[in-house]
Amino acid sequence: MTIVALRHGLAVLGVTGAFAGDFSGQAHAQTMPPRIELQAYEATVPQRLVAQREREYVAPEARQGVAVDERHFYAVVNSLVAKYERATGERLGYWSSPRGGLIRHINSCLSDQGKLWCANSNFPETPMASSVEVIDSRTMSHVASHSLGLTEEGSLTFFDRLGEGWMAGFAHYDGEGGHTFKPARFSGIALYDGLWRRTGGYALPATVLERMAPHAASGGAFGPDGLLYLMGHDLPELYVLAKPSMGPVLIHVATIEMDVAGQAFSWDKTDRATRRIFAINRPTGSVRVFSIPEVILSDRDARPFF
Repeated sequence: MTIVALRHGLAVLGVTGAFAGDFSGQAHAQTMPPRIELQAYEATVPQRLVAQREREYVAPEARQGVAVDERHFYAVVNSLVAKYERATGERLGYWSSPRGGLIRHINSCLSDQGKLWCANSNFPETPMASSVEVIDSRTMSHVASHSLGLTEEGSLTFFDRLGEGWMAGFAHYDGEGGHTFKPARFSGIALYDGLWRRTGGYALPATVLERMAPHAASGGAFGPDGLLYLMGHDLPELYVLAKPSMGPVLIHVATIEMDVAGQAFSWDKTDRATRRIFAINRPTGSVRVFSIPEVILSDRDARPFF
């Protein structure tokens, strides 16, 4: 088709002006828009704070973590959970699974509505498999189990309530109990609905992963401020993370020095007027109680989870 015929066809269709003229070879100058300058991202420097110790209990089972309710605390070690009275420190009872049996590595427990909800895994075996085990905290008897089976997310180490669903922490490891193709930096947070169907998740910031290596977060829970608090495997530090306004990586807003050797901890949710955490110190086989300082959100992109 010739240019003349094409222009005639466009005219029949009512197409005239600049568009029609383009086919004649006429050039139209375009002004170059100004270049958009992007500002460099400046990450907020995490606050450095210190927790104050209030009390210490002797609890030889305090090797993995601790849960707490209004009158009791529960010391956790692998396949055994011991119940203690807060007022006196007296051991009142325990639940245990046979050594080398079906439950081998309880990482942490959460006290909720008269039950202990415990994160269990097959560590150090691979491939990684995990389950949620439920213990009646009054009778200290096992009442329910929910298997997550083999999980690409890693080994379940902790979880907490989030709305009608769950927030859960999964660990990968450098060395024992880990996969060479998924080192510790693959550890992260997964979100689930009430039936443990995954709905989302977050990656952990490099500033936290580097401090926890070659392990991962052994304990985690939401504080009364809606921020996520994590502890690694051995350092005496509590990491405070906020939800980002966008993107998949949590924001590291504070590090709190706390005189314990890592592992799982629990917020005392029975007294909303205080910011109190129960944590364990493995070297001494003890449970320590701390007052936690307030954390200020100064990063405009940092949000509480609730």
